Amino acid sequence: MAKDENYTIEDIVHIASEYLTEDDIAFINRAYEYAKESHKEQFRKSGEPYIIHPIQVAGILVDLETDAETIAGGFLHDVVEDTNVTLDELEKEFNHEVAMLVDGVTKLGKIKYKSKQDLQAENHRKMFVAMAKDIRVILIKLADRLHNMRTLKHLPPEKQRMKANETIEIFAPLAHRLGISTIKWELEDTALRYLNPQQYYRIVHLMKQKREERENYIQEVIEELSEQLKEVNIDAEMSGRPKHLYSIYQKMMKQNKQFNEIYDLLAVRIIVNSIKDCYAALGIIHTNWKPMPGRFKDYIAMPKQNLYQSLHTTVIGPKGDPLEVQIRTKEMHDIAEYGIAAHWAYKEGKQVKGGRKTFEEKLTLFREILEWQSDTHDAEEFIESLKVDLFSDMVYVFTPKGDVIELPSGSVPLDFAYKIHTEIGNKTVGAKINGKMEPLDYKLKNGDIIEVMTSKHSYGPSQDWLKITQTSQAKSKIKQFFKKQRKEENVIKGKEAVEREIRALNLNPKDVLTAENLQRVFERFNFINEEDMYAAVGYQGITAALIATRLTEKIREAKQKEQDLQQTLHEVKSGVRDRKAHKKDSGVRVEGVDNLLVRLAKCCNPVPGDEIVGYITKGRGVSVHRSDCPNVQTQEAKQRFLHVEWGNEETVDKQYHVDLEVSAYDRRGLLNEVLQAVNEMKTNITHVNGKSDRNKMAIIQITILIHNTHHLRKVVERIKQIKDVYSVTRTLH
Repeated sequence: MAKDENYTIEDIVHIASEYLTEDDIAFINRAYEYAKESHKEQFRKSGEPYIIHPIQVAGILVDLETDAETIAGGFLHDVVEDTNVTLDELEKEFNHEVAMLVDGVTKLGKIKYKSKQDLQAENHRKMFVAMAKDIRVILIKLADRLHNMRTLKHLPPEKQRMKANETIEIFAPLAHRLGISTIKWELEDTALRYLNPQQYYRIVHLMKQKREERENYIQEVIEELSEQLKEVNIDAEMSGRPKHLYSIYQKMMKQNKQFNEIYDLLAVRIIVNSIKDCYAALGIIHTNWKPMPGRFKDYIAMPKQNLYQSLHTTVIGPKGDPLEVQIRTKEMHDIAEYGIAAHWAYKEGKQVKGGRKTFEEKLTLFREILEWQSDTHDAEEFIESLKVDLFSDMVYVFTPKGDVIELPSGSVPLDFAYKIHTEIGNKTVGAKINGKMEPLDYKLKNGDIIEVMTSKHSYGPSQDWLKITQTSQAKSKIKQFFKKQRKEENVIKGKEAVEREIRALNLNPKDVLTAENLQRVFERFNFINEEDMYAAVGYQGITAALIATRLTEKIREAKQKEQDLQQTLHEVKSGVRDRKAHKKDSGVRVEGVDNLLVRLAKCCNPVPGDEIVGYITKGRGVSVHRSDCPNVQTQEAKQRFLHVEWGNEETVDKQYHVDLEVSAYDRRGLLNEVLQAVNEMKTNITHVNGKSDRNKMAIIQITILIHNTHHLRKVVERIKQIKDVYSVTRTLH
């Protein structure tokens, strides 16, 4: 999937013309022209015209052989978010499908949220719900994220890490869930480059060192296997299977292994014509080389939820080294590489070989999102639940009839029961695991055979079940039961709980439960009315504390501002310190105020030359921060800002603390060289701390006294000149 050069519109048309009609080509050309016109005045962080990005997204989608509407959506995916084009205009110009796809990947820009986390969670919720309606939404989003990751170098380090972390947590697991391994591996490897650059480049270096030796060995294995398969008339394509950097990194971290201890770096992939040939090839391999116990997996008989099928085995190869082998058919290989996207080739309703369910039936998991998302009123809770259901490790268990059921790791018999049917879950009274009675909080293991015991006299779920179930589907069904059965009781219970929480904040419920405050909560948590809100609290769909916090938000903010203002006025009138003393302490002047305590924030240690802001604290005057300090980036913090500036007097004699972090390859004498370099710059050192990991990566934390940013730059440049130093960064507390 990785492409060394950018796609052009000509590339896209050429690839698309191999499988789309002339009308489809005209349609995607029109989408390209529309996007080009809409983005004509815009540029990316790299300085390139913005249209480069939609072209690359469409290029990734055309490589997946998606349909014309999806490719058009790739060209147009940013026009609503970043230009004046509306969804109505898009639907009028193209069609409802394209407008719906673009809407699914468009972020929420018009609504104000308390924090970036809230906004991000709501954006993810919107995208997943749209994806559940039409899977093509996520194909566009994955293509968008893939190109953004390829060009991440143009963003500041903080944003690089944030995007890379989001990619590892959400988008790479989602690509895995959909079986699109070509995108999954590139997303993971690129994210690792920004989250842990030292380990990334170290693994790259180690892989290059023994690449030729590995390739020669794999070639010998392929030649030997090829002869043996020909003897039994099996046609096969064979190749070395590349091991991805993130996979190696995970094994090193999780299994506490060194690079040379990871034995599946040696791997061969065999592609044959039929399922019968898969098992015949496996027999030949096991006859010639001794298989390693516990390393055989049959994903043909038991496919993964993401449609993946293959035979996996690890054998002791010709030179005594462990060798991993994968065996699959051509169709299985296409699905392994492109997952759900591969089904555009087979989606005429045919059954896929091997008795698997059709494409649409396999999307049941995503359809279920629509069911339970409406009962999850908090976006962050929704995303955390989604991570459990979609992205956690899975266990495979059996019904008494032998049907395979896939559940998230950590699931209990109740999760299994609700997976089978809602009424079975509601009437569950016990469970037999492998013929033996087990408690309902028993953690299911791979291969367990589960028989659910039900009773028509059961009173239904217990509130405790919400704590022990793992899947969102089970939790949602339990909450629905309580919602329907005890609505009046839940409303009374919920109202009492909310009012109790409001009084705990020393506020009167009558003052808080105004139409304005209630409407804000309804919009935030998707409630229809007051009764709906109280009922949700009553059946534990949302906590009373969270509702009370949202209801009192504006009142508490107003009270806090008033207290801070009174405190500041008190400090000014009482002359906490005289102006000269403050300047001598900090070197900072507060505009329009003489008698006010001013101190430099310890979290970011500003120095002359830094851009700074003043922040009114509670009872401690004004705290001066660097303008990029994360601690003053919230909207609430910005409401307390005062204009401050560095004093005009000469500050060359005053010294300021600065914390630096030096990343380097660990070797003898490194610390001494760093300290010597700092001393050469006539700079005092107040603190030094160093550590080294088993991968020979050294981190040296050093606190120095400097005069201004010009002085700091000279010190940093001198340290960077030291051999084996990777980076020198200014740190925050």
